[in-house]
Parts: sequence; structure tokens; C-alpha cells
Amino acid sequence: MAQGAVKSVHKDWQIRCDTPPGAKAEQCALIQSVTAEDRANIGLTVIVLKTADQKSKLMRVVAPLGVLLPSGLGLKIDNADVGRAGFVRCLPNGCIAEVVMDDELIKKLRTGKTSTFIIFQTPEEGIGFPMSLAGFGEGYDKLP
Repeated sequence: MAQGAVKSVHKDWQIRCDTPPGAKAEQCALIQSVTAEDRANIGLTVIVLKTADQKSKLMRVVAPLGVLLPSGLGLKIDNADVGRAGFVRCLPNGCIAEVVMDDELIKKLRTGKTSTFIIFQTPEEGIGFPMSLAGFGEGYDKLP
């Protein structure tokens, strides 16, 4: 989960790279961190990366501890509901939801203006994290 060195900035997104322990090559990811609309102390980080075998594109979202795991992570792009991702594990710095990105999702992220990631602390109460998609396509295309 190391953030690595910033290689380039694409509007609201950054490409950061580092070499994880045991890895042969540097790994890079497209990253943006935001805080909740109504709670400045709660943050969310979105990490877009290609798997080492280059076969899949993953979106990994690090949500704060205390998130309600069964409810998953909601995603809207320009106010249209895209779906939910399940959480895969929790680490000391947060809980991680992961989704394999298909071409349709990538297209929506490229063409959208804003996305909103939604976490739940109770089944009824969602917390929205608005995130700008400005620079997403450009940054995504530069990912090694």
C-alpha cells in the first residue's frame, strides 16, 4: 500500500510508482485521495493499476476503518448508479474494496465529470466521497 514517488500529475490524478518488496519491476498506479463532503477527517483513496501480468485492470479503493463491510462500496458516475464492489480485506490503515475494471467502466470513468464513492457506516447511512474524473483518461493512458 506504499504510495511511492509521484511520476506525473494529470489534473486531479497522480501516477505514483514504487517497487514492492520481492517484486522484480517497479509498479505504478493512478491515484487520487479525497475526504468526505461532510467529514474532513474521513478519507478515501482510489488506486487504479494494471496487474503484473498486464491482463487485468484493477480499481482498489481504501476506505476508512469502521466501514460496514457487508454493504460494500457504492459507485456513481455523474449521478448514475454504476454498482457496488465488495470489500476484500482490512489492513491497519483501512479496508480495501477491489473491482476488476471492464471496458465499460473505464469508458464511463473517461467520459464522466465526477464520480461518487459511497461507504456505509450503518445500513441506512451512506457517506459520499465526490471525486473529480478530470485527467483520469490521460493518466490511465500513461500507466505503464
